[in-house]
Order: sequence, then C-alpha cells, then structure tokens
Amino acid sequence: MLLEKILDKYPQKEESLIEILLEFQTAKNNHLISNEEIKTIAEYLNLSEAKVCSVISFYTFFRVDQKGKHIIQVCQGVPCHVASDINVVKILEKELGIKVNETTENGQFTLQYTSCIGQCDQAPAMRIDDKTYTNLTLNKIKAILAEYRVYMQ
Repeated sequence: MLLEKILDKYPQKEESLIEILLEFQTAKNNHLISNEEIKTIAEYLNLSEAKVCSVISFYTFFRVDQKGKHIIQVCQGVPCHVASDINVVKILEKELGIKVNETTENGQFTLQYTSCIGQCDQAPAMRIDDKTYTNLTLNKIKAILAEYRVYMQ
C-alpha cells in the first residue's frame, strides 16, 4: 500500500511527521489524508492522533476535506492588503463564481486565504498549488486563471 511504502522511508520519529504528510498527500490522486490514514501515521510515529491532526490543521497546505484540483491561496498579510488598489479576493470570487472556502462546481478551483507567503516586497501575492504569483493586477489575475483553464480542457 502507498502509505506503508512512504512510512518505511522515514525514521519513526516525530520530526518525520511533516515530511511524511507532504509526501503522502502529494502522492495521492485526491490529495486528501483520511482519518484512517491519520491513525496509521500516528501509530507509526508513536504519536496521538490529536498531535497529527493539530499539525494538519495548522498548515494550510494539508487537506482532510475535498478541495478543487487547484488550490488558490490569497495572502492575508498586511503588505498584500495595502500594496495595491485591487482586491485580489473580490476579483477571484467574481472570476470563479465562488466565495472564499468554496470550490467551483466543476471541481477545478478552491479559493482560500493563507497567512503570509513571504512575497511582501512584491505584493499583492497569491499561490496556486505550489506556484506563487506576485505583483498582481486585474489583467494578470485573469491571464493566470486563463492559463489554468486551458490545461483543464
């Protein structure tokens, strides 16, 4: 099984938890970590399930519920709010037809807030999956979404 193969690669220490979670979530088609998988990971690392869940809930890149194929995270840091005349979230909500914490009907996009993504000098910023976009404008946001929509077809 996939989880067991991944667990076998790591020492049975708490320090391995984040690396295990990242590798496992990335390797799964739906990118979700189920309650049963949380239990297996906790047992392997000799941790409580609550400890594993607290790590999963702390980091925005871990998922335990169904999300879209592409996760759009909009930075909530102060520089991203004051550095521009545009409201990135409002533009994305309008373009995608959803609100924050919702997923598009076709299952392609989920829109979320995230804490600072470390691009304060190039604000406003957002991340789609593992790629960061900076110096956002209305036209740039529309072009970025158009790129992802082309790949969906």
